[in-house]
Amino acid sequence: MQPIRRLMQSLAQLAGPEHYLFTPDDLRAILPDLTESAFNTLLSRAAKQCHLIRLCRGLYLFDKVAPISGLLLFHAAARLRADYLNYISLETVLSDSGVISQIPINRITVMSSGRSSVISCGRWGSIEFVHTCQKPQELVDQIYYDTRCKLWRAKVPQALRDMRATHRSTDLIDWSVANEPVIVNVVVASTVKSYSGLFSE
Repeated sequence: MQPIRRLMQSLAQLAGPEHYLFTPDDLRAILPDLTESAFNTLLSRAAKQCHLIRLCRGLYLFDKVAPISGLLLFHAAARLRADYLNYISLETVLSDSGVISQIPINRITVMSSGRSSVISCGRWGSIEFVHTCQKPQELVDQIYYDTRCKLWRAKVPQALRDMRATHRSTDLIDWSVANEPVIVNVVVASTVKSYSGLFSE
């Protein structure tokens, strides 16, 4: 059987709505018998023939299985920085919680112990990683795990602290909302709605 057919058959069995992003190492494990050169040629061919979509450097999308609408960028961020501390914060959290009225279009903001960078994911949007020196013990009770996004997520007070610490513009913040004694965290469904168009094109 041709290597590309073996790869596609294996992915069809492995992939699902929550497992559709693959790193080169993931794909290499499916075809361990190929030389490095042959494997790289195979990846290039698979992308050119649209068997796989190169979402960004180091990450491929198997779009025969569509992800849960609106979660692709979050899942991509989790895969790209799996070895770092990451949590959703800044404008993404504040927009989801109604603290700022402007909804970021096709862009998510993630605090990361890795370096700051903006990762383009083509027509699906971009991921902005913003470096933080904070340690996990400093964030106890300030972040919680968002199971659908597969990332930690800041509570509103922490997102506001991150805005100040990173010198982001606070012009759009509705302080009457931000200063409420209790701000209820918006359920993940609202986040999904905000990004629901990312996979519909």
